[in-house]
Amino acid sequence: METNCLPKMDMSDNTTGCCPRFKPQGWDGRHLHFEKKPFVRAKTRSLLHIPLNMGTVFARVQKHIDDAGVQDPEGYLVLSRDLSQSEAEHFFAVSGRVPGEEMKEITGDFITRVFEGPYRRARDWMHDMEVAAEADGKTAGRIFMFYTTCPKCARAYGKNYVIGVAEVL
Repeated sequence: METNCLPKMDMSDNTTGCCPRFKPQGWDGRHLHFEKKPFVRAKTRSLLHIPLNMGTVFARVQKHIDDAGVQDPEGYLVLSRDLSQSEAEHFFAVSGRVPGEEMKEITGDFITRVFEGPYRRARDWMHDMEVAAEADGKTAGRIFMFYTTCPKCARAYGKNYVIGVAEVL
């Protein structure tokens, strides 16, 4: 298992001009190992787990990442999780420092599972990630969701892939 490596993505398959078409090959059942992997951490507000300002926060963070030139040209990863009914946190994988944003390093082992369907199934997917960790002989720590496309692009592409990413302890 390579350190800080992610499955490659085809960033050129982008007919919407927004999110590239996500191809799930290489993501299901993957074991990831991060060692001080840099991320930008951002928070969003929610109402009963429904995001209120995600679009503006994601646009700001992505602009700062682009301005800093630290976006991996072979793909992207945004780990999201709810902290409460009214707040969520998001970790944007980067290759270096992003001025004006909160930086965090993540170290640990993670497993992945590919899901497809509406966002409202996230609660079920979190349970599936706990079961997957147990099947691996581990315990799930933090569980994140990687929403691979925005809702508009998911409709355009006809698939809404979500990657469950569970820290395994």
